Amino acid sequence: MTKPFITVGIDVGATEVVAAWHDFHGRLRRGAFANSNAGHQQLIKAITQSGATVRAGLESTGIYSLGLSLALHAADGIDLMVINPRAAKDFALAAMTRAKTDAVDALSLLDFIERMPFVPWQPPSPYVLQLRGLTRRLHQLKWELQRENNRAKQAQYANDSLVAHDIDLNLRHLGRRIKALEAACVDLIQSHADLYATYQQLISVPGIADRTAPVLLAELAVLPTDMQGKQWVAHAGLDPRTYESGSSINKPRRISKVGNRYLRHALYMPALVAIRHDDNIRAFYDRLITRGKKPKQAIVAVMRKMLLAIHGMQASGTCFDSARFCRPEPTGA
Repeated sequence: MTKPFITVGIDVGATEVVAAWHDFHGRLRRGAFANSNAGHQQLIKAITQSGATVRAGLESTGIYSLGLSLALHAADGIDLMVINPRAAKDFALAAMTRAKTDAVDALSLLDFIERMPFVPWQPPSPYVLQLRGLTRRLHQLKWELQRENNRAKQAQYANDSLVAHDIDLNLRHLGRRIKALEAACVDLIQSHADLYATYQQLISVPGIADRTAPVLLAELAVLPTDMQGKQWVAHAGLDPRTYESGSSINKPRRISKVGNRYLRHALYMPALVAIRHDDNIRAFYDRLITRGKKPKQAIVAVMRKMLLAIHGMQASGTCFDSARFCRPEPTGA
């Protein structure tokens, strides 16, 4: 006899997780939980208390959903499906779901899990998660290094030798820790063939080198393999958004910044370097400036296109082709 199971739809936000599920008796249940380790455990307790096997589904929102996904996958009695956001959106449109709230989204995902084929999710490899942990720790230390350098200048202006000496000690300590973690990233990448192959692809892109490639590799390797290039762009928060509200119309389009700030940070300097040193990327940048884009807008466009190029490279197993970055504009008849 097949063991009964209950189904759960979970909408994941930055700070809150909203769940809707049918219990063992078919009754609809709802709950809101903090998007934290404690909140995840409360959710798991709520949906497993009947003892039945659970089939849960949530959208892949990367930066917000991965922690919950790992917790659900590790829990006994729970099978998890991580749903492609495009598939969830198309399903909601087909069901003529008009409202857009966390509770409605949770119900829509519950309906998706009950009606569509269930595909169990496989989490990223432990070494991929380890690499991401190392690169994010590096980001923290480098940010602290910058802050300490600013404090060192202030202490110098104030002629405070004792404080300046203490800051200098901490700067040296931070420098040693950064070098150690950078070496650990290199060792980890070189010890796994799949990571190293992708790393070689990344460093073929102008501007991407030893410091930025591990960050991009770590942040992209945890994403579902069926995500499209445009979904990568949205995940990074580099998708342009139109702002129109009341009398505030026709405002310049801006990037959403709702996404992975580590990806945006890792792409910014490579974009600047590539614009300076690669003729085709520079031509793409100049074309945008000629069309009236501001320099910052053009830089963001280069970042976005670099990310799309990396997606195409991984899909095709090839390295960067600069000639494809800026194709000639069609000439008039």
